[in-house]
Amino acid sequence: METCMDFLNWLERDMAIKILMCLDDPSDLVRVSTVSRSWHDFVIESGLFKQLCLRMFPQLSSVARVIESSCRMREPADVGSSSSMEWESLERDHKVYACLARVRGCTSLAVRNCISLAISASSTDNYPEESIDNTLHARDIIAWRPSYWSSKGQSDPAVPETLIYKLVSDLCVITEINIHPFQADFQSGSPIYSAKSVRFQMGHPKSPMNLESDLMGAACQQSADDKFVWTYNSQEFSMAQENRLQKFELPEPVLCIGGILQIELLGRVQRQEMDGLFYICVSHVNVMGHSLSPSFDVQILEPSGKFLLEYCPEASNYSPEDEPCARSGVPILPTDLEQQINVRGWEQILIMLRGNPPEVEDNEHDDPD
Repeated sequence: METCMDFLNWLERDMAIKILMCLDDPSDLVRVSTVSRSWHDFVIESGLFKQLCLRMFPQLSSVARVIESSCRMREPADVGSSSSMEWESLERDHKVYACLARVRGCTSLAVRNCISLAISASSTDNYPEESIDNTLHARDIIAWRPSYWSSKGQSDPAVPETLIYKLVSDLCVITEINIHPFQADFQSGSPIYSAKSVRFQMGHPKSPMNLESDLMGAACQQSADDKFVWTYNSQEFSMAQENRLQKFELPEPVLCIGGILQIELLGRVQRQEMDGLFYICVSHVNVMGHSLSPSFDVQILEPSGKFLLEYCPEASNYSPEDEPCARSGVPILPTDLEQQINVRGWEQILIMLRGNPPEVEDNEHDDPD
């Protein structure tokens, strides 16, 4: 302390990165960026926010390049200079991944149902009366009829079934999936046709397609699993044979790149009395999380399967009922979260993301928090 030396200058670069990557809160990494110009540049050069995002969302390892859609992009200081172009790319990555890391922190406060449409079921007993579309409705009775999806009957209870859904955008952060098994009150004993367990996969189409024309209609009666690439596979969750909406919380929030979710229903527990076959029936499904659109979007690079991550700072990740607009290209957080964070901390975040770290000042009398 007496010599006032910068400890980053005394450490090997790899050791300094290892120490700073012990910070798992994006706000702490922002504070590191605002200590001084040299610390700000070190965070950018080392891609610390990118590394933090990869730790939060391993699915981002498939991102080949980050692009920014903005009319206010800063021009490089020396046009044509490879060093200036490289620095501009580092700054862009820093800004985009900083915003993405910050969005991840508010998933628990902005969750909503992210299903856009039902794509297909591996089998359907009576189409369209018992189609997968019925699982989009929370009501048990629609037009005086029970609302549910039913598989075809099987003599082997180990035969699985799958349900595939399109999410509201190609980039969604998913925290949990809820499934309500169907109880057939019109059958003797009111049996519940649940599965033994469930597993979830998320991914993207193998090639560009119009989901409504290519997969809807007759395709709803058969599996479309071969048309998708799955980039996330969950653990297996046990399902109870109970007439209620059952919550399956993912161990960590998952970034679904491509906007496709598949539910695997594994094992059958209920035999139908009239034909002696095993069925799985679901009355309702919802997928909880939130969309990163329109601030973030992806483009699939064929045939590599890599992605371009696109960021639009003028867009807001939240609808008008959440917040009126975005400020300085940083996605707005819900009011209840924003109130928990020190105002000065937000000012530092905005300054850092503009690329102008503050002058070092005497903080001796500042509140330590």
